[in-house]
Amino acid sequence: MAEVRSDGVTLHVEVDGAGEPVTVVAHGLTNSCRELAAFTPFIAGTAVRFDFRGHGRSSVPPAGSYGFADLAQDIDSVATEYAATRAIGTSMGQGAITHLLAADPHRFERLVFVLPACFDVPMLDHSGFDRVAELLESLPKDEAIEVILAEGGRAGAYERAPWLRDLDVLLWQDMNPVGVARAIREVVRDVALPDRELLRKVTAPTLLICREGDALHPAALGHALADLMPNAELIMLPGERELYEAIPELVGRVSAFLAEGDR
Repeated sequence: MAEVRSDGVTLHVEVDGAGEPVTVVAHGLTNSCRELAAFTPFIAGTAVRFDFRGHGRSSVPPAGSYGFADLAQDIDSVATEYAATRAIGTSMGQGAITHLLAADPHRFERLVFVLPACFDVPMLDHSGFDRVAELLESLPKDEAIEVILAEGGRAGAYERAPWLRDLDVLLWQDMNPVGVARAIREVVRDVALPDRELLRKVTAPTLLICREGDALHPAALGHALADLMPNAELIMLPGERELYEAIPELVGRVSAFLAEGDR
């Protein structure tokens, strides 16, 4: 375990593997670097996982420090420290990476976006996230987590895939309620990039992993990214169950994809 400084923030970092290529891994909103910890040991070379500001074991800056520009700075700081040439982003992590790419289209040699969620428009319905922020601000941490995990569509998801609840509990063990609540209130109202057309300049080979029927990670966004990014390959799974069943195959495919061009 290590730390990286990013614009006055201390980021918690964990490293899996060794050698080239080096891939920085950016997690989703409310989660932590544990999100893909079960899979990164199977990725070729070195995978550098980190907690965004306010998440996991990273420090908690004041409100007003959680926009996509701030999150992109976190990724850039970690990637620079470890000389990462590849990047994986899930959900919010994808949005932060695309913000970075809007300013520097050639920042990474290869990209993987898993369940992309962020684009050039803010989230239309952020009431669910606001509810999570309210619970984190008003209840003790453990009580808030129990209420959050019991609400919304999570119960049905847990019935279909019981291991998901264990994963959510694990991801939130190190959660800082103050930081996550601040991040929720700011990032869901921000835009990942000012103009989607900027992504046409991103020529790095890009693997998009998406699924149908996910309101938070709309399939339409996957198709839009595939149309905009010149060297993008879209993997669209028909649903939640198919995505879970495909995980072993997807891990192998991602590892092979990231290793390409490094021989």
